[in-house]
Amino acid sequence: MRHIYRCPLRWADMDAYGHVNNVVFLRYLEEARIDFLFRPEKNFKQGSVVARHEIDYKRQLVHRHTPVDIELWITEVRAASFTIAYEVKDDDLVYVRASTVVVPFDFETGRPRRLTGEEREFLQEYRDDAEKAVAA
Repeated sequence: MRHIYRCPLRWADMDAYGHVNNVVFLRYLEEARIDFLFRPEKNFKQGSVVARHEIDYKRQLVHRHTPVDIELWITEVRAASFTIAYEVKDDDLVYVRASTVVVPFDFETGRPRRLTGEEREFLQEYRDDAEKAVAA
């Protein structure tokens, strides 16, 4: 299963050429990740931090007033981390492929932690090993 986030484009996202600035894509991925992880019914209550991002820019996204789709899924679940893959796209037109390694984190102790059973079960629902987000 995959999660779809409809990401609005903003005027401030544009560069001087009218394209969405490459740096802005990190914020788009963050918005999609938060929408996925922090829904009321499935919540990473103890928190998480990003350990790594990898982004492959495929084509420019021209600013417009309609949202762009961000499709995300889980490619790897480990004891104390998981990997989210993304495609920023319109139908079959892909602008960005990316992946993020996320580490569950306990903000009270200031230390990484292991995934809980509930978190692991939730992530497994979105597991898809068939595709790798970032092409070599």
